[in-house]
This record gives sequence, structure tokens and C-alpha cells, in this order.
Amino acid sequence: MLRYLAKRLLYLIPTMFGVSVITFGLINLAPGDPADLILRSEMGEPTVEAVEALRRELGLNAPVHLRYVRWLGKACRLELGQSYRTGRPVKEEILSRLPATLELAFAALAFMILVALPVGILSALYRHTLFDHLGRLWALIGASLPGFWLGLLFIFFFSVRLDLFPVMGRGSFSHLVLPAVTLGFGLAAVYARILRASILEVLGQDYIRVARARGLKEKWLIGRHVLKNALIPAVTLMGMSFGNLLGGAAIVETIFAWPGVGKFAVDSIFNRDYPVIQGYALFMAVVFVVANLLVDLSYVFLDPRIRLEKGR
Repeated sequence: MLRYLAKRLLYLIPTMFGVSVITFGLINLAPGDPADLILRSEMGEPTVEAVEALRRELGLNAPVHLRYVRWLGKACRLELGQSYRTGRPVKEEILSRLPATLELAFAALAFMILVALPVGILSALYRHTLFDHLGRLWALIGASLPGFWLGLLFIFFFSVRLDLFPVMGRGSFSHLVLPAVTLGFGLAAVYARILRASILEVLGQDYIRVARARGLKEKWLIGRHVLKNALIPAVTLMGMSFGNLLGGAAIVETIFAWPGVGKFAVDSIFNRDYPVIQGYALFMAVVFVVANLLVDLSYVFLDPRIRLEKGR
């Protein structure tokens, strides 16, 4: 286990390096000058001299490869530079907004589990019934709806028409409901379908038939044997899903003006705030790698037959 964990952590180094190279290159290929954008927002039409002076101050007048080497050296010391807009360290900017994003991601994850588990389990246990047909129809529709469109639809009905929830901002529980449901709705539909198919596959295994023949109670059979083994495919996708919750939250955070890391990253893209964009890309890479590592480690607890050291 420890050897496997150390190996996976070592894989993080080339992953982060690749992400940094691709992100840095794409950012510098994008049109627009950060110095010009900053001065235009502060003083209107800037002069050429003012733009050049700000470019020298921000270090943008150096060659791209030299700027990358300088940035990479600081990143290795966990110094991600300073935001062009706020002047604060990027690490502080991300960490200050991270609690809001985590709050939204965990709320969406809780909604997804509370909806997907009962729908998936009942659809499998009562296959070809009316509940199963309705559950599959809902899963198909839910997985097909774009998150940004669903968020706007929720705002129109539940905020504008019914005045039940606030439109934007973060504060009370009511502020969290709409963005969390918007973020978790599509994932709940996907997981319900995956869980249904996985349970049906496990129910067809020989050891389940033997357990039933021996007179094992249905609730113990489902709880101890069927559900535990059927959760492995769902848990596999959960690592990617948690990363997608944090990354996909950028759109939802923007729609609902949720003050999280995603909205900050979107604003930074429009402002050409290079250090923030690079820091956000590295942050998301770490989230995906760590989430998938935790998922792999959870296999041992879900199925003791799995040994991570073998065949890896």
C-alpha cells in the first residue's frame, strides 16, 4: 500500500509539469494584453508609454520561455505569483475562496447521493415497473440538460416567479440550495443509471443466488453483498466527479454570483490575469490526482480481494 501510494505521488510531478507547460503556452497564445486591459479599466484609454511601463513592472516584456522558467521556479516553492488585478498572492486568493467552492461541491455531492442512491436501488430492485420507467426517463432527461441552462431555469421559476430562494450571493442555507441542486442534478441522473446497471449485474452473480438459496434475508443480502459490490463502479467515477464538481462549479458560481474559486478563475480569464489562471490550473490538476488516488485506496475497503500493489 505504501509503495503504491509513493508511486502515485511521484506521478504527480510529471503531471503538474505537463499541466504547467500547456497552461502557460495556451495563455500566452490568447489575444489581449493584460497591461492594456488593466490600464483601460483604471484610466480609460492608456498611452503606449504607460502600457510599456506596466508591462515591465509585471515582467511581461521578457521572452515567454524566460517568464515560464521564473514562474516554475517560484511554483516549486509554492509561490504562484501575485494577481495582476488585486496585487495579492495567488495562493492567498485561491485559499480565501476555496471554502465557498468546497461548500458548494459538498452540498452538490450530498444532493447527488441522496437522490441517486434511492432511485438507482429501487429502479434495479423493481425492474420494468412504473417506478423503473420513470426513474430511467428522469435519468435520461437529467443527464441531457446543460448545467448553465438548468441554473437559469431555476432562477426564473424559484427566484423570479415564486420568490423562494435568493438569486445570487452566499450567506444563508437558502443561498446554497439552487446552485447545489443545479450542480448535482445532472450527476445524480448519471449515477442513478450507473448504480441501477451495476446492481442488476451483481444480482445476476452466482454467489447472490446461493445466498438466496440459503435463506439469507433480502435486506441483509442487498445491504451487505449487493450494494457494497455494486458501489465500486460508482466510486470509480466519483473521483472524477468531485473534480468536475469543483471545475464545473465555475459556470454555476458565475451564474449565481457565488464567491468561489471557479468564479474568480472565470473573471481572471476575462481580465487576462495570467498568474491566477496558472495557479487555478495547477490547483485543479492536484484536485483530480488526489481525488483519483483516494478512490483507488477506497477499493481495498469495498472489496478486500483487490490489492493495489499487484499488477501495477
